[in-house]
Amino acid sequence: MNNKRYSESLENYLETICLFGGENVKSVDIARHLKVSRASVNKAINTLIDEGLVNKELYGDVSLTEEGKRISTNVLWKHNMLREFLIDVLKVDPTIATKEACGIEHMISTETAKKLEDLMKKIKAEN
Repeated sequence: MNNKRYSESLENYLETICLFGGENVKSVDIARHLKVSRASVNKAINTLIDEGLVNKELYGDVSLTEEGKRISTNVLWKHNMLREFLIDVLKVDPTIATKEACGIEHMISTETAKKLEDLMKKIKAEN
């Protein structure tokens, strides 16, 4: 298992591909979702290919590799858990919570995220 850390930008690409189902994702959909140019998507996809995280057929769609799936689902899990914690426990406005969870998800370790999730579950159980 690869424990390498990737940039926030590359993790956002992986997360987006995962949100679109992880297989047969069109570059144009990634560009629209992330509000970036097709050229930016192509550059990022080439980096992700080099890292062994996605596959892409020539002029074709993008699919996550097994390692890409593992990383992207972990980032997505962190995002959803953090958003839920911010909204349900800290009572942060959902719009702000979504934006802030997107930033925090890239900085927090999986170990810390699991502990935060356990704390959230404990707090919710007590209420």
